[in-house]
Amino acid sequence: MGFYDRYILPRCINLACGSPPVLEQRAKVVPRASGIVLEVGMGSGLNLPFYDADKVERVFGLEPSEGMRQLAQPNLARSRIEVEWLDLPGEQVPLEDDSVDTVLLTYTLCTIPDFRGALAQMRRVLRPGGRLLFCEHGAAPDASVRRWQDRINPLWSMVSGGCNLNRPVPQLIGDAGFDVGELETMYLPGTPRFAGFNYWGSATPA
Repeated sequence: MGFYDRYILPRCINLACGSPPVLEQRAKVVPRASGIVLEVGMGSGLNLPFYDADKVERVFGLEPSEGMRQLAQPNLARSRIEVEWLDLPGEQVPLEDDSVDTVLLTYTLCTIPDFRGALAQMRRVLRPGGRLLFCEHGAAPDASVRRWQDRINPLWSMVSGGCNLNRPVPQLIGDAGFDVGELETMYLPGTPRFAGFNYWGSATPA
């Protein structure tokens, strides 16, 4: 891992993913988590203040970036939530089948290279009756915005840690064997439209 990936990129991601519009989105989704939670792409722990500590038993935080785990230390120190780090990428979840009540996915699906494999792992560990909670950016509904997303995406992905602007999030979740029961969308205010179209909601194993 180079200097940029270890020291610069995590701080850039932390700033972008901790902006006020993004934090407002986190506040809509994270408090709904309950029981044993698998948070995929826990990053710097930006979701920790939004968990309901009375509803959550434990959080398994899947985060392969050492730089992000280091940035998470202040958030961990302030949190009442018990967190156990899983130092692996999203395609590798070292948990038993049907072992978690909630899978939480926030601004992560855009960066996972093998997103199909990762979603299959999320479905595998989710208990019957459990929920996948998600809040992600992705492909915009407007053709003009999507064209810009497609044009910018190769360079954007190179400089932003593999983030993709144009993934159709609900379709990917549905194709992985989930039933997307709740879905809301909008362009985040104060965010460039090519990077600011958000999907959030919940899904259950189909």
